[in-house]
Amino acid sequence: MIDLRLGRPKCNFLHLGILPFAVFVLVFFGYLFLSFRSQNLGHPGAVTRNAYLQPRVLKPTRKDVLVLTPWLAPIIWEGTFNIDILNEQFRIRNTTIGLTVFAIKKYVVFLKLFLETAEQHFMVGHKVIYYVFTDRPADVPQVILGAGRQLVVLTVRNYTRWQDVSMHRMEMISHFSERRFLREVDYLVCADADMKFSDHVGVEILSTFFGTLHPGFYSSSREAFTYERRPQSQAYIPWDRGDFYYGGAFFGGSVLEVYHLTKACHEAMMEDKANGIEPVWHDESYLNKYLLYHKPTKVLSPEYLWDQQLLGWPSIMKKLRYVAVPKDHQAIRN
Repeated sequence: MIDLRLGRPKCNFLHLGILPFAVFVLVFFGYLFLSFRSQNLGHPGAVTRNAYLQPRVLKPTRKDVLVLTPWLAPIIWEGTFNIDILNEQFRIRNTTIGLTVFAIKKYVVFLKLFLETAEQHFMVGHKVIYYVFTDRPADVPQVILGAGRQLVVLTVRNYTRWQDVSMHRMEMISHFSERRFLREVDYLVCADADMKFSDHVGVEILSTFFGTLHPGFYSSSREAFTYERRPQSQAYIPWDRGDFYYGGAFFGGSVLEVYHLTKACHEAMMEDKANGIEPVWHDESYLNKYLLYHKPTKVLSPEYLWDQQLLGWPSIMKKLRYVAVPKDHQAIRN
């Protein structure tokens, strides 16, 4: 009896000594695991561990162009972003980007070059789904895609006039955004087929909602913009209004915001159509009206939408990223 009672305190003392040590070990290794995970496996607070130049408040990287809108949206030019930092942040979020392109009737001939150059320059290193809208699914070319990238063919009807094809694009993007894209991708980029990627176009463009400066009007006053000027149209913009003129060939944002844009534009089109009105630049006219009153959170410079054949390569453009393919418009549209 005495031996048992004397032994019990020794056992309790042993337990009391081991318990703090065990807690220390668990906390220490738990901290190491969480720290490792934060730095290497995508914790939202993780930052790049690569060395990069310190941003200098009094030494802006571009002094020759506007880099911020009056509503504090950045304007993206070469030299205004660090793609390594951005790539890491978007990989941490496991971002998937959808790219829509319409290849209706003869425009299917542009698909091969569009897709091949996109594989070289568009969102390299990120997950991408190409959504090809076409009335000729059998003519969609076979293009070798990188890891994490896929192509989806969406069969749609064609229209007699190219203007109708252009305007119904908003309807189709709105329809598929609501029924499909919201579940499959985080961002949606809407592009024209008769273009090619000629340099890097990456996650620097991604934002809640972005528009691209039209290459023909980026240096013009608002009076020169080819807005719809008839008050009877839902696309009407008065002469004393307007920030920029945006191109309809490259815009996008979060799927939800693109849905709101395309739905609003389609509804405006239907109202104009019922009144026998067709805006001067079709879906682009509605896009500009929407962007005037729903300011984009990011604006892309004309580097992201250019026609070198018509405009050459001015020195202010450090890179030409997404450019028009030379073509006979009349032959392709008819």
